[in-house]
Amino acid sequence: MKLLLGLLTLQLCIAGLHIVSRLALDMGVSKIVYTVYRNVIAVILLGPFAYFLEKEERPPLTFSLLLQFFPLALFGVTANQGFYLLGLYYASPTFTSAMQNSVPAITFALASALRLEPVNFLRRDGLAKVVGTILCVGGATIITLYKGPPLFHLNDLPPGNTVVRSIFLHITEVKNWTLGCLYLIGHCLSWSAWILLQASVVRKYPAKLSITTFTCLFGLLQFLVIANFAETDSEHWKIHSVQELLIILYAGVVATGIVYALQMWCIDKGRPVFVAVFQPVSTVIVAVLACLILSDQLYTGGIIGVILIIIGLYSVLWGRNEERKFRERKEEALTRHLLCEKNTVCQESAVVSDIP
Repeated sequence: MKLLLGLLTLQLCIAGLHIVSRLALDMGVSKIVYTVYRNVIAVILLGPFAYFLEKEERPPLTFSLLLQFFPLALFGVTANQGFYLLGLYYASPTFTSAMQNSVPAITFALASALRLEPVNFLRRDGLAKVVGTILCVGGATIITLYKGPPLFHLNDLPPGNTVVRSIFLHITEVKNWTLGCLYLIGHCLSWSAWILLQASVVRKYPAKLSITTFTCLFGLLQFLVIANFAETDSEHWKIHSVQELLIILYAGVVATGIVYALQMWCIDKGRPVFVAVFQPVSTVIVAVLACLILSDQLYTGGIIGVILIIIGLYSVLWGRNEERKFRERKEEALTRHLLCEKNTVCQESAVVSDIP
């Protein structure tokens, strides 16, 4: 029960990030300033925990490792968060969350293309991963290329609700759906590349919290370099309201610190696959919150794409879980075989030693 509550809380926190980020963009908060402040808070928050909790297990830093943190931050923070905000601005929170469900499939596709993960088409698990990847890519393509008619119209809104009506019109006008979806594909590709890069770095530097802190730090430095050219207006760096402050604090404290800690706890209590299975829950939460708070519009093409992505996600996760079970059974069988051989040799030796 605790694990279930933890997973639901995790998805609620993640869903909240989509909503508050969209609110920040609607308030006119600079995308670069938002990401800079978010990563500043993340580094301040995670740094002390990484230093004290991993003091014993953290290996010494080398120049080679520092060089590897740069691309890790480039894909995991700079490109990831940059494309995310651009996609969120031009598309919608609901479909931003939906597109993120394709990350496991994209990661599998990239790993297979780079020959980091074998694919066996003759087994059900391999076939499930391939089919799931195709469904996720197909769903993302439908969301990008086919918007479809809206599920409800502006006339369906209450006539007296002029505030909601004006927000609805503003959101409808500002969006460029296809461009937003392309940015979100870039976001998912960056996220997947970061996962693959992180896996190789963890083998050399097995201190995950420290890696996350260094990634945020290097990402912050990269954003500061970009800001030096792209965000020179000092007014954009000022926090003009309590709402802006709360949104930035949520992005830094809740969406980075609490989410990371909660995710580690859930993975420790359950399994990574079990945690990933709950990922579409955040999409449902975002859809509800976006409709209530932002008057977000849902389109039939997007709904079809979301359904395909979620089916594809579960197909990939099922395939990975079955593959893990197959490996465990294979290792167990090999262990039993080796033990049997060892026992046979021991028995033969005992028989020989008994001969006078």
